[in-house]
Amino acid sequence: MRQYRRKPCEDPAVTGVITASQPSLIAPFTGLSPRCFNKLVTVVRREVANKSRRGRPWSLPLEDRVLLVATYWRTNLTLRQLAPLFGISKSAADRIIDHVGPMLGLQSRKRFAKDTVLIVDGTLVPTRDHAVAEQSKNYRYSTNHQVVIDADTRLVVVVGRPLPGNRNDCRAWEESGAKDAVGTTMAIADGGYPGTGLVMPHRRRKGEELPDWKQVHNKSHKQVRARVEHVFARMKTWKILRDCRLKGDGVHHAMLGIARMHNLALAG
Repeated sequence: MRQYRRKPCEDPAVTGVITASQPSLIAPFTGLSPRCFNKLVTVVRREVANKSRRGRPWSLPLEDRVLLVATYWRTNLTLRQLAPLFGISKSAADRIIDHVGPMLGLQSRKRFAKDTVLIVDGTLVPTRDHAVAEQSKNYRYSTNHQVVIDADTRLVVVVGRPLPGNRNDCRAWEESGAKDAVGTTMAIADGGYPGTGLVMPHRRRKGEELPDWKQVHNKSHKQVRARVEHVFARMKTWKILRDCRLKGDGVHHAMLGIARMHNLALAG
């Protein structure tokens, strides 16, 4: 059956169709201001311009396709719930997410200034695809994502590839590619990264007390490292990171895309 291009809707409140032509709908459904959303669309437009595509034209314009993916990540609606909001079929929505999602991903920073301080931590994302997830300490099937942020700007600079949730942070740091991306740049972490060369808090030996200078250092370390926890809290306002139904690399693409949107929202 021939698929016709949907005409832009003048009044989405009447028809129930979401469109990027209505700026008032962008922030509630994406978590981005219209200005930041336009920056996101520009990124995808450049990617699309570098790729040739054959076949039928998309049923939605580029702006609406980006809005659909961002809305899916933000609300975690099922495709059966999401597709009618954009006036398309469930299968068309699925194809758009598979095609546009990887284009939104954050590119890891390759160079860092000499005085840069990074913060490293891992977060668990509940993932239903048991081929990439394992039961973790919270007894849910999850994937472990190593995230690196700039301590000064609080922007995400590196996101490692996801590993099964039963991997500890030490092993995930090595295997996810995050360690190689950071290189020799100074990075701090919590006490779960022994033997990795990361700057960790001082440990108290059994029966001994830490000297005052070490306690002061641990307090300062804890206050700075808390910034990465705040980043995780903001990223998980995109609800797909609370219960990801995507298969295969879908959870990785979602994590990278949400990291980019977090940076856009933070930087303005």
